[in-house]
Amino acid sequence: MKCGLKSVNLQYLLTQKIEFTMQKTHLECINCDAKSISFLSYCNEEEIGMVAAAKSCSHYKKGQSIFYENNLPMGIYCLSHGSIKLSRSNKYGKEQIIRFAKEGEFLGYRSVIAEEPLIVTATCIEDSTCCFIPKAVFLDLLDKNSQINKFMLKSLCHDLGIADEKIQSLAQKNVRERLAETLLFLQKTFKEHDDVDDNLISVTLPREDIANIVGTATETVIRLLSEFKADKLIDLEGKKIRIMNKMALEMISQNSV
Repeated sequence: MKCGLKSVNLQYLLTQKIEFTMQKTHLECINCDAKSISFLSYCNEEEIGMVAAAKSCSHYKKGQSIFYENNLPMGIYCLSHGSIKLSRSNKYGKEQIIRFAKEGEFLGYRSVIAEEPLIVTATCIEDSTCCFIPKAVFLDLLDKNSQINKFMLKSLCHDLGIADEKIQSLAQKNVRERLAETLLFLQKTFKEHDDVDDNLISVTLPREDIANIVGTATETVIRLLSEFKADKLIDLEGKKIRIMNKMALEMISQNSV
């Protein structure tokens, strides 16, 4: 009983912390840049109006968490600006980054549809703006709009495919191969459409976060990054990483060398 009370108090304190640190804002769905690449693009004017009337938008600073694993989902989140990492922690507090979310993506929908607790914690890796859509409104859209229903099914299948690839990588590739794969993944994931310097990984991640993606110790990642730099595969510009030989990294990631 005491353990349950402690858990409730912790969730309350986390909620209070979010309320004090996040900044409320207002964003019209019809004017949102993310509308064209999220499920909202399948909504008609009436449905857009229903979402706009029910949603709430907040601005989060880098490092703030939007929601926490093991909590019950009260709705879904649409990322209108910024980038987020989705991670899980084991009983010792060790973090494992599952994936990243960018502008136009939506979060928490799997747990809402499955009626299960959230399995990840969503943390901003840069200043972000996120809109919360209540569970009842989202489920009503799924019931009434077949296009949204199909889009969500496609998204679930896509996420399952990514999870399968991650499992295969962890099982069959060594740390060096996984690091090369991770660097290529980050470069592709955070590449801007109008970015002429597409060899630079635009997002700045701590070495610990890179290690969490790879599934190894931070010290190992630091050592391998130095080796990659010495081999002229990458260049280190402060905390940012520039890919210098993409073909060579691809060969390493595919266990071809």
